Amino acid sequence: MFHCCRAVFPQMKRQNYGRILSFSSMSWRGNFGQVNYAAAKAGVVGMARTIALEGAPHGVTSNAIAPGLISTPMLSSMNDAARDKLASRVPMGHIGDPTDIAEAAAYLCSEAARYVTGVVLDVDGGISIGSALR
Repeated sequence: MFHCCRAVFPQMKRQNYGRILSFSSMSWRGNFGQVNYAAAKAGVVGMARTIALEGAPHGVTSNAIAPGLISTPMLSSMNDAARDKLASRVPMGHIGDPTDIAEAAAYLCSEAARYVTGVVLDVDGGISIGSALR
């Protein structure tokens, strides 16, 4: 991701316009038993926010999405009881759909978000406002 941003950022600055969208995880804040993963995802957030600072004077926005529990092949490999237990910990009461992430991404890359930069958008059904998954 770093190399891609480094490759396109100069052109975005020259044209005074650009959108950079990074994907982190709800684990970027830290999570039990995931020090390596949390560190990597926190690095994504740091990079996105630094690019936001450097890009803002040039019309370049940089944001990150931190998905929560989303119905992906990884979660679909779990049995129903395990999935239900995870869903019960989400304040909205269910696991998200990939469309939820896609809609957030479309917004952050649109003109409607032209004044939004340096944001980590939690798309997680509210789980980030509660306690960490245990």
